[in-house]
Amino acid sequence: MVILPNSKKENKKMDNKKLLELKSNTKILKAMSHPTRLFILEELSKCEKCVCELTEMIGVDISTISKHLYVLKNAGLVENEKRGLTVYYKLKSISVLNLIDFIRKVIKNNTE
Repeated sequence: MVILPNSKKENKKMDNKKLLELKSNTKILKAMSHPTRLFILEELSKCEKCVCELTEMIGVDISTISKHLYVLKNAGLVENEKRGLTVYYKLKSISVLNLIDFIRKVIKNNTE
């Protein structure tokens, strides 16, 4: 254990601010924890897509894709724009791709 100068060795409880931060992090990780949602994120990293395109690519019904997109949007990972009757989705931030890349590296290191 490393003790920093002027630090006291205390048994601190997690404060509410830290707990809220961790819950937010967990919400994002949970949103990403489904193969279909990871696929959607990867496809949206290439370009925006409408629900109908994602439905065709994944091969499930529109309501299933809509539920996955709702989870991703609720976690702050994607955003949408309605144009006429069509809704288009895109990544809210490309930073999520860094996490996906990190996961791939961990898997690769564990299989070598």
